Amino acid sequence: MSAGRTTANGVRRGSNLPRVGDYNQVVVLEAIRGHAAGLSRVEVAVLTGLSAQTVSNICRRLLEQGLVEEAGKQGGGPGKPRTLLRLKPQGRYAIGVHLDPAVVTVVLLDLLGRVVARQERPLRRGAGPGQVLADVADDVNAVIGASGVERERIVGLGVAAPGPVDSAAGAVVHPPNLPGWDRVAVRDLLAASTGLPVVLDKDVVAAAVAEMWAGGVGGTGSAVFFYLGTGIGAGLVLRGEVYRGASGNSGEVGHLVTARGGAECACGLAGCLGESTSPAHLVSEAERLGLGRWALDAGGDPGGRTSTTSAFAEVCELADGGDPVAGELLADAARRTAKAAADLVDLLDVEQVVFGGPAWSLLERTFLQVVPPLVREAVASRDIHPLEVRGTVVGADVAAVGAGCLVLEDAFSPRSATLLLQH
Repeated sequence: MSAGRTTANGVRRGSNLPRVGDYNQVVVLEAIRGHAAGLSRVEVAVLTGLSAQTVSNICRRLLEQGLVEEAGKQGGGPGKPRTLLRLKPQGRYAIGVHLDPAVVTVVLLDLLGRVVARQERPLRRGAGPGQVLADVADDVNAVIGASGVERERIVGLGVAAPGPVDSAAGAVVHPPNLPGWDRVAVRDLLAASTGLPVVLDKDVVAAAVAEMWAGGVGGTGSAVFFYLGTGIGAGLVLRGEVYRGASGNSGEVGHLVTARGGAECACGLAGCLGESTSPAHLVSEAERLGLGRWALDAGGDPGGRTSTTSAFAEVCELADGGDPVAGELLADAARRTAKAAADLVDLLDVEQVVFGGPAWSLLERTFLQVVPPLVREAVASRDIHPLEVRGTVVGADVAAVGAGCLVLEDAFSPRSATLLLQH
């Protein structure tokens, strides 16, 4: 049986068995999505393993539904030119929300995963989960209204939140960086307030999905995505699929001890990666080393106080400007992260290490100088296959974009688990 298998070129195989029309449709749609210049029906049949008649019927439905469009003719061989089909960007849309401990970002994506509208606001200081989610619903409606997109063309809303998450319940469960969010039913609350179907996932998972949707994961489709924000996490991509784990909470790397010494962690150890590389700790160390004095307030800038984000940006600016103390502070964080990256590469045998998240633009210069050589020299597979270490191709909004891509993936990408054969 061909259903659920993947070809050497990474395209999912379809099935000619009855009662799997929906699966075959997303298989065809995925094949077309992977070729921006367009594919002929004959090429789709070759890539997917489906019969010519099945492909013809599916492509007709996709054209009628406005999900694909004709993209000219392909000639040069015997017979009449073949019509090329490509994804129609305006065919459907998705909303992505990144619920960050410091700021909430809302984006509207087209079917190609491109941002067509965007809005962000600081997380309201002192507001409880109910008020924050009410603000999110208002922002979602504002983005849709400003975009001019018909609401009926929006497939759903994806939310990227700090973990842990209860995927089955659609809830966040005591996230360390969102105090007071104790088993909050984010999915159901936002579905009720927006009228849209909602999916919830961890921010690191969403970031990895965004990188895949943008075509940033090549080779065998295996990568580790390090998400750098208020904390640190890792999104895992294995052979073209994001690995979520038994409960959807894979990638918790914050308590890996990657060097002697370092910040004391709430877990009782010293030198945990998450604590030792967090913006709050690095700012505190910068103060201890005499680089500046910041009256920090994580909720924003009220009363002249400085947010951790602003203070961290100042420390990174000093490092980028050549300050040796600030430079060494960030280099130490980079070395600790490189050790964790090398360990994960050895554990999973991936081909790419990708960095992104809200703090990435501030750390990029130091990390790209320090991390790649350390990881490449340390991994066991260094003489067997190349290892790419780089920043995200998606940009600063990778988690918000990934949240929207979760919706597109859920609706338009085939997974082995979605194929349920009935006899």
